[in-house]
Amino acid sequence: MDNELLALAAKRGDDAAFYSLIMQHREKMYRIAYTYLKNETDALEAVQEATCRAYMQIRKLKEPSYFGSWLIRILMNYCADEVKRRARRNGGRDAAATNVESHTASGESALLEKVLLESAVEQLDANYQKVIQLKYYHDLTITEIARTLEKPEGTIKTWLHKALGGLRQRLEKESEHHG
Repeated sequence: MDNELLALAAKRGDDAAFYSLIMQHREKMYRIAYTYLKNETDALEAVQEATCRAYMQIRKLKEPSYFGSWLIRILMNYCADEVKRRARRNGGRDAAATNVESHTASGESALLEKVLLESAVEQLDANYQKVIQLKYYHDLTITEIARTLEKPEGTIKTWLHKALGGLRQRLEKESEHHG
């Protein structure tokens, strides 16, 4: 059965069809959640929560052929809320700063570069962050990103272009500081 038919069946209350769709998207969901939350336990919890929310809202799915995009959007919204909640709980001190300090101390330059890149991505506008994460961390196409974020492909291309320009500037500044 193709995904559109599975999604239609799930919408009608077929739990086996819903489960089958979730199993197909589980790994991608985990990778996306991990990108946001930076640890396994929280990422797994996010996948569970998004699955639960999707199950509760399945009847609201307008386009069964876009089930995957719809599911990822639910997950990303949950993760974004979770990151904001953490920032409030930690009094605004973000994990990126802590990561940079701990990795610098251990002198692992590859890890430092990765953390600097993540830190630079985190400083971008929220829309640019999403586009970078979906494109480069999760290998989605421009079309899939446009569908997931419910924006025209032209907008996604513009955001991606501006995000990459912003990243390039930030990373050049960083290398001047650390060079």
